[in-house]
Amino acid sequence: MSGGLVALLDDVAAIARLAAASIDDIGAAAAKASVKAVGVVVDDTAVTPRYVTGFTPDRELPIIWRIARGSLRNKVVFILPVALLLSEFLPQAMPPILMLGGAYLCFEGAEKLIEAVRGGHEEAAATEARLSSADHEKQMISGAIRTDFILSAEIMAISLGEVASEPLFERALILIVVALVITALVYGVVALIVKMDDIGLRLAQARTGTGRAIGRGLVKGMPIILGALGVIGTAAMLWVGGHIIIAGLADFGWHALEDLLHDLSHGAAEAIPAAAGLVTWLVDTLVSAVVGLIVGLIVAGIVHLIPRRGAAAH
Repeated sequence: MSGGLVALLDDVAAIARLAAASIDDIGAAAAKASVKAVGVVVDDTAVTPRYVTGFTPDRELPIIWRIARGSLRNKVVFILPVALLLSEFLPQAMPPILMLGGAYLCFEGAEKLIEAVRGGHEEAAATEARLSSADHEKQMISGAIRTDFILSAEIMAISLGEVASEPLFERALILIVVALVITALVYGVVALIVKMDDIGLRLAQARTGTGRAIGRGLVKGMPIILGALGVIGTAAMLWVGGHIIIAGLADFGWHALEDLLHDLSHGAAEAIPAAAGLVTWLVDTLVSAVVGLIVGLIVAGIVHLIPRRGAAAH
């Protein structure tokens, strides 16, 4: 009896060690996949705060929480099953799907630029003023979750590419870990950014002169930072969308843009070898943003032309 019990305990211990090793492997693979997606994570963090600006302080964290839940639902409920099935049975469908998402990001970025140039933000503000506070909040959350869907799809696709050789079950576990970690990271940072002015107000009432100075600096600086994040968020839509389009065209065998991007970034890096990494990133970002803007303007033109033609026909 005791011998059987000892053998059973040995088996349980062996299973536990195997499970621990598997968890370590999954954690390491998830960390590696997350690092590869860090560029899109930065873009996601830059895009989101603009959906929270203009609300009263008591509504900021609840709105971020609702967007974060929508983001996690995007990744785990919608994107993950489809990505796993496509990677297993129809991998060639991934590039065109990602390109559609990239075109949508380009369209969103181009629309923001058009509104800024034409003063469309005033019309948008008037529309928002006609909405109730609850309706406006719902509209902004829906817009944030729609934009997040594209960025989340890109994050999950990049992560999936890093673990494509893993068995299906482990692939799923790794991507779930990636979804949880990245969502917590992005929306934790967004919450900190959005509430930084409140932290500044509290510090401004501190007893020490240093605390008050830091608090006043945060209060004065946060509107500038939030405004800059809005600009970065719009630019991020264009450069991420443009990069997706360039990579997708290369997958279909049209390498002209990818080759141009490589030649320009490589030439710039050789010209300034002391900052080769930064220069390469800047050139890659700029070219991708230009491509994204061109695609976005084309899509915006088509989207706005269809209603006009429909109205003319009537």
